[in-house]
Amino acid sequence: MRSSLVARLLLHKTSRAFHGTAKRGDPEHLNLGESFEISKWKAALKEELEVKVPKDRQNARIYRVPINMREVQPNAYTPNIISIGPYHHGEERLQEMEELKWEFFRRLFRLERPKGAKLDSVMKAMEDLEQDARGCYWDKAEQHSSDQFVRMMLFDGCFIVELLRELKQNNFHHARSVKRWMLPTLRRDLIMLENQIPLFVLQKLFELTRRPEEPTTSLEDLALCFFKPLLQREPNSDVQSSRAQGIEKSNHFLDLFRLSILPRYLSRADEAGNKIAEEGTNMMRSMTELMEAGVVIEKAVNYPPLDIRSEQRWVKIPPLYIDDYKGTLFRNMVAYEQCHPECKPYVTSYLFFFDGLINSAHDVELLHHKGVLHHSLGNNKEVARLVNGLCKEIARDAGESYLHKVVADVNSYYGSSYAKIRARLVHHYFSSWVVGISTFGAIVVLYLTLLQTGFTFVGDPRNIENPFHHYLIDCMLLPVCDLFSVRKDKTGSKTESHDDSEIKHWLVSI
Repeated sequence: MRSSLVARLLLHKTSRAFHGTAKRGDPEHLNLGESFEISKWKAALKEELEVKVPKDRQNARIYRVPINMREVQPNAYTPNIISIGPYHHGEERLQEMEELKWEFFRRLFRLERPKGAKLDSVMKAMEDLEQDARGCYWDKAEQHSSDQFVRMMLFDGCFIVELLRELKQNNFHHARSVKRWMLPTLRRDLIMLENQIPLFVLQKLFELTRRPEEPTTSLEDLALCFFKPLLQREPNSDVQSSRAQGIEKSNHFLDLFRLSILPRYLSRADEAGNKIAEEGTNMMRSMTELMEAGVVIEKAVNYPPLDIRSEQRWVKIPPLYIDDYKGTLFRNMVAYEQCHPECKPYVTSYLFFFDGLINSAHDVELLHHKGVLHHSLGNNKEVARLVNGLCKEIARDAGESYLHKVVADVNSYYGSSYAKIRARLVHHYFSSWVVGISTFGAIVVLYLTLLQTGFTFVGDPRNIENPFHHYLIDCMLLPVCDLFSVRKDKTGSKTESHDDSEIKHWLVSI
């Protein structure tokens, strides 16, 4: 009795525990917990969206290089000795140049100079420009506090301004405290996209620190003279002529230098760009193919570096000088064009044009003989490898190419029957001087053979009454004369012969 009562109590307790567990696992109870979790992550997502939405990025002018472009040549986008702006500020390997910056800064604001710049007014101006300067960076330099950012703009900007002034006094050959090996490297570092500060900041510092006895040269002209060796031009070229390109609206030094090398006829070229691009004539052929087809490549004199022009099969190209630093310059200009939406890809189109022209070391040699391409690299293969690698990981948009007319003119001529026949003949029979001499020798032998055949047919040269080519045609058409001189009837018997004089007259007329 007692055992059955105990068993009944245990069964009742187990049943209650089971029903309680089942009740807790009921969907109604689960919905309460899940709804709480769902509402929690929804609220977090809305809060994160409000915080991390990009603000005012339409004013961005200075960007980080896209990762796919950086992986092709990382050293082209990373400064070697100096950091300018927030992207590489504070890197350990660049700290040595901070001492040089401080030396230039102390020299500019030293107290013993009575007519020197007033530090308080300069610092106040930098504080006023902080928000505008931050807006020029894609990430707004959020990793730096207000004090850090203003101090960085002041130090970096004063270093650049004072460096340009000292270089101007020495014809841009050297400056105090700057060793000889530093100057080319500084020029390379200061042109990089990630190593820029807004140009209006530099202009403000340039104005506030101007000395009374200082000439009225603009900051833009000083910068162009400083960066001119990056893209060597003709000795008689004038840097001042580039002012017509609107460099007063440039955003930073890289944009300034890019605007100074653009062609002069861009407005007319852009009007017809999309129409010609739709026709599909947007691929430039190699220099070897163009020379075989009869396209004439000439060196353009006193033209901006990117000003390539054409007229039918005649193409004029300004000379291009390639050295160890040229890859850095072109890659950073292309990166800027790819990142900045208001920037048309002029340099990118120019590099795609040369990428099509150069497919081998032989193409480099041909361009060098034409005076279009000069280099200081080891050999022509290195040049071809450099040029062909500049456009890697770059999407080509033929509709925005300012060289569409040049490519269309060349391809239009290249597609003609004359150009195709000429290209085949040159490729197979005149590809080199050895093959050309062999071809010429074969033509001479053929000509002499024809002469011998003609004189053999005549017999005695004194019996020649008609021009010699008549007899030459007669001897070559003797088999045809035999076919027409004798006919066979349907039964296979011979028929009457035609008059020989009429057949000869007909053959000569042919």
